Amino acid sequence: MFDLLRRLRRPPLIDDALWRDAVAALPWARALDPQRQQRLRELAARFLHEKTISPIGELELDPQQRCLLAALCCLPLLEFGREGLRGWSQLIVYPDAFRVNRSHTDAAGVLHEWQDELIGESWEAGPLILSWADVLADCEAPRAGFCVAAHEMAHKLDALDDLLDGTPPLPRPWQREWARDFQQAYDAFVADVDAGRETAIDPYAAEAPEEFFAVATEYHFSDPVLLREQMPAVAAHLKRFYGVSPFA
Repeated sequence: MFDLLRRLRRPPLIDDALWRDAVAALPWARALDPQRQQRLRELAARFLHEKTISPIGELELDPQQRCLLAALCCLPLLEFGREGLRGWSQLIVYPDAFRVNRSHTDAAGVLHEWQDELIGESWEAGPLILSWADVLADCEAPRAGFCVAAHEMAHKLDALDDLLDGTPPLPRPWQREWARDFQQAYDAFVADVDAGRETAIDPYAAEAPEEFFAVATEYHFSDPVLLREQMPAVAAHLKRFYGVSPFA
């Protein structure tokens, strides 16, 4: 009875032809071995079953494009599993970069308001937001050091323990090692950026520990050799957390 109920809860499999077309358009999926590719297919099926994909404006997404988005978002979950989909229900897709209003009240009580132009955003308990144009750009240059979907999914994993700090939920001994190694690498990187030294890694990683983790995640999937050269301890943790990069 338990096995029957578990099977009933499984989302429907992605159609063979649809999956074939999505993989053909997704360089990371094409580079996976058959076992991991099958795992990605199962995760993507669950994503499509559980998440609402909402294109904005005049953007329309056909089934193959929705499948591609699901697979790309699930790429960081190959080792972590479906638990990484917990806590949110919607993927919002803009045609291109989008603007968001920001505000901040400083120590003197002065309110500052401005607009940011973003290609992705992840709300701690809300939707994941992506620019479709930038998803396509990442797919066209998958080894260029950028992967906006992986970046935003790293934030979703980070937030699973209700603390956005650059450390996702981990067994306690590993969590201590992760926090130590990431903090050391982050401090050294921030010192380089603050001193005006050119960095091989995107300087946006110096914004905060959670951005450091998310940017490092992009490099794990898009330029793992560079990440290993620049930050070997960080690269080793991400290899353990995400599995071997498709481009290793």
